[in-house]
Amino acid sequence: MAHFRRRRRRREEDDPENHERWLVSYADFITLLFAFFVVMYGISSINEGKYRVMSDSIVYAFRADPGTAPGAAVSQRAAEQIQMPLPIRRVPPKAKTDETQAMKKEHLRNLARDLNQALAPLMAQGKVRVSEGAFGLTVDISASALFAPGEARLDLGAVRALGTVGRVLAEADFPVVVEGHTDNIPISTPQYPSNWELSAARAASVVRLFIDTGMDPRRLTATGYADQRPVADNATGEGRQSNRRVAITIESRLPENRIELPLSE
Repeated sequence: MAHFRRRRRRREEDDPENHERWLVSYADFITLLFAFFVVMYGISSINEGKYRVMSDSIVYAFRADPGTAPGAAVSQRAAEQIQMPLPIRRVPPKAKTDETQAMKKEHLRNLARDLNQALAPLMAQGKVRVSEGAFGLTVDISASALFAPGEARLDLGAVRALGTVGRVLAEADFPVVVEGHTDNIPISTPQYPSNWELSAARAASVVRLFIDTGMDPRRLTATGYADQRPVADNATGEGRQSNRRVAITIESRLPENRIELPLSE
């Protein structure tokens, strides 16, 4: 037993305890921490030269014309301009617009002369009036010269007269609006329950005739106003007769100013 105790005491004396082993772990920790900060610094730092090249390339790609070299540099001023909103400019009328307006007015005068000749018999009876206004040229035709009372079917004489008008208008390029108007006396028939249906049907009959004479349907518009746009007092028979009409408007308006959105230069 004493021998065993001596051997154990001798083994403990031969194996001294190593108190500096923690330095190995500490050194590894410091190394890893240093590597971590190096990586973080590398991520956070930006190469300004490469960033500028990339930014200029993106700006140039959006501003360059098709087919130009993609590697060209774009100035900082150009990059700032593409980021700024482009203002809307109001472009004043140009000389070309004035010339076009003058040509249209001359064309309208010639058109009015041709219409006066085509409608001369009806004008002699006081059933047609041709006038020029802000919307263009307007031909007012009395409904009594075109339709029987309460009907929307064109009379034979009206077909001949309006056929001539349609052929004259077919040579022009202006949009044409045909309006039907009535007086304020109500109508109530199975075919036309009110003046709205009657006025719209009369306008449609004229438009259909114009299409048959060769006019482009895309230029034509038919609308009915019933008794809502009188030109005379409905209290008298003469006024009601003036209100029962078909108005044919040859539109020729031009805008005084144009709004243009400038393209990037």
